[in-house]
Amino acid sequence: MPIRVLALAAAFTLFDSLVVCGAEPSAERGWQLLRTKTYLPPDFDQQVFDNLWQAWPSPERELAAAATPAERRRLTFSRYGLIEAPNNNDQGRALGYVDDGKNGWVMNCLACHGGKVAGKVIPGLGNSHTALHSLTEDVRITKLKQLKRPGHLDLASLKMPLGTTHGTTNSVIFGIALGNLRLPDMQVDRSRPEPKLDHHDMDAPPFWNVKKKRSLYADGFAPKNARVLMQFLLLPSHGPEQLNAWESDFADILAWIESVEAPKYPFAIDQPLATQGKRVFETHCSSCHGTYSEKPTYEQQTIPIDVVKTDRIRLEALTREHRQWMKAGWMSRYGKDPVEVDTMGYVAPPLDGIWASAPYFHNGSVPTLWHVLHPAERLSIWKRTEDGYDQQRVGLEVETFQELPKTSSAYARRQYFDTRIRGKTAGGHDFPNKLTDIEKQQVLEYLKTL
Repeated sequence: MPIRVLALAAAFTLFDSLVVCGAEPSAERGWQLLRTKTYLPPDFDQQVFDNLWQAWPSPERELAAAATPAERRRLTFSRYGLIEAPNNNDQGRALGYVDDGKNGWVMNCLACHGGKVAGKVIPGLGNSHTALHSLTEDVRITKLKQLKRPGHLDLASLKMPLGTTHGTTNSVIFGIALGNLRLPDMQVDRSRPEPKLDHHDMDAPPFWNVKKKRSLYADGFAPKNARVLMQFLLLPSHGPEQLNAWESDFADILAWIESVEAPKYPFAIDQPLATQGKRVFETHCSSCHGTYSEKPTYEQQTIPIDVVKTDRIRLEALTREHRQWMKAGWMSRYGKDPVEVDTMGYVAPPLDGIWASAPYFHNGSVPTLWHVLHPAERLSIWKRTEDGYDQQRVGLEVETFQELPKTSSAYARRQYFDTRIRGKTAGGHDFPNKLTDIEKQQVLEYLKTL
């Protein structure tokens, strides 16, 4: 092993021992870091944000031009799936963006993991509204008008989709592309051959289930440690020393993630029906998804892809080479933390707060729990409302279509979820077919209580 690699490995091992001997990770510190500290360059500045509306087509542009600044801000948040930060009073940056002290908007993980359901903001909920590619396109146009240099996302979006449907992102490929710039010791190496990039969209899962899981991601391949949370910081400008210095911050952020609690269902529940559903659930569903009594149980399991039969592109897109890179290097503490190189399926997640985390499946292809329980009735094309909630079917309020409406606007196309597209299919998880219609209704009511 080269001397440089040995020296860095020794330095990181020393840092590990200092962390162990130092302060315990703090959820409170983690929350404050997410709200105040920057780890990336700004995506845009306040002047760009204030003028994004000028890149909109008619009639949206004219509506924004006639609006007050406060109304225009709300229109901008709505268009791009930006979420109001708690206690923001409609003044500051969106949840998931931090002020860099120079009017810049700096993104962090809450941009995708800070969402809202039925209009209520919930930090730690996946942002099923995010329109990252649409936002970045308009940021790039606005910067050109203002003669400002493009940022890293502006350039990345020219080479890869950041998300082809609003509410989802191409996050797995972000990690592969950034990781490919690094040797296992985190030194930057731009000479590595470009990896195969099989672009596909993912739905951001809720943070409140992380505490129950022993590993991360849909296939459970990655260790649950602070370093894996840092993979989206791997811009070439961040050397190993910088990542080393930030690790204790991300130990705090992981502590905050594991402190997040699932929200309670805010609407009426038919308790007798839910009680019946509990019995059906524990008979047919709990072996994979756990139990939810006074002493809940959950044993993380990976269900083989040929058994669960949901869309397999996510499983195949994350290459064995990338998994091996993580296993061999700094991300897993040089193999001290387990990495599954040959994963064969998807993790059956805990279902705490499942009522709030629509859409469902790892790719976000199923808008309600009713559709999860009725595989033959799943939708081909659907479009959600912004804040509507379907209490009857438990999930997103959606409009359905037989064919994709004709439009010349890329922004408009991204508002529709088309399950006929590769990587976005809604098939699989056919296990509810064992249930009668009455049992499905009972289980649906019970799921509201989790």
